[in-house]
Amino acid sequence: MVMSVARFNCIQPGLEPTEMSQRHQAAIAMAEHADDHGFTTITLEEHHGAENGWSPSPMIMASAMLARTTTVSVTISALLVPLHDPIRVAEDLAVLDLISGGRIGIVTGIGYRPSEYKLLDKQWTRRGKLLDQALDVMLAAWSGEPFEYRGEIVQITPTPVSTPHPFVMIGGSSPAAARRAAKRGLAFFPSKNLPELAELYNTELEAHDKTGFCIMPSANQTLNFIAEDPDAAWADLGEYFWNEAKVYQSWQTSDIKSAVKSSATSWQGLRDEGIYRILSPAEAVDELSAAGPMDAFTLHPLCGGMPIAAGWDCMRLYTDEVLPAIAVAT
Repeated sequence: MVMSVARFNCIQPGLEPTEMSQRHQAAIAMAEHADDHGFTTITLEEHHGAENGWSPSPMIMASAMLARTTTVSVTISALLVPLHDPIRVAEDLAVLDLISGGRIGIVTGIGYRPSEYKLLDKQWTRRGKLLDQALDVMLAAWSGEPFEYRGEIVQITPTPVSTPHPFVMIGGSSPAAARRAAKRGLAFFPSKNLPELAELYNTELEAHDKTGFCIMPSANQTLNFIAEDPDAAWADLGEYFWNEAKVYQSWQTSDIKSAVKSSATSWQGLRDEGIYRILSPAEAVDELSAAGPMDAFTLHPLCGGMPIAAGWDCMRLYTDEVLPAIAVAT
């Protein structure tokens, strides 16, 4: 059975508060629906000062979703750890781990937007060092043992239920990210399919006598939406997909490597590019029936601030038509 993933970032062009409230509530309800239908993972994101409200508080959203679900895991990909106090991150993630019984995970990132560092009064040029320092503090905090922090001996409580700590992956697309993960024996999640970084990571693991693993996006990573008539859905909803893609595109510099970075200039070009896709239920069934058990299929039901009703149509087509048909086929 393919691993079903749902992605939420609560984009709302215009930022009208009532509509934004409805969107956040819909995302939480969709997470509950996904949990009821066997999804493996919900993914959340972190950005600050975005013109469309793009997911500034993923740990709060994770808490709401975890409180409404019982089995699905929630992964924040990525949590921009250098923008936060590391003790507070360790405490918040420990509590989320306790609330959920171990269903919270993070991919750490340093980000790629200097404006976020300026907004939160952090030094952009020290972002790598800030992450290194924060990781060491968080790992020490989760041990439950006293450790030295800023010249004092401290002990952080409570400790998480997950041992030795909540699931942490190091994200990034640089050799420094691979080395950062390997040095600490943490899992590595490149932001794009980058086999050379996976090779470096494994070499560094051996050099540090650590064990770990690397999970990469596929070479053809996609964000998916289900509709009865994909042509009609693109005509009706294409601008919403383009809303998201063009904002993300505007944040990227030439050196940024991302599995979902688009170079399209319109929703029509976005469709042709194939990163964002609208599939009919039958097309999804055919594709997923041929997928391997470790393949993941990412559903993006509220992409770009689209109407919430359209998002629910997508979710229900996937859970009520696609997943049962796959179960029969396998």
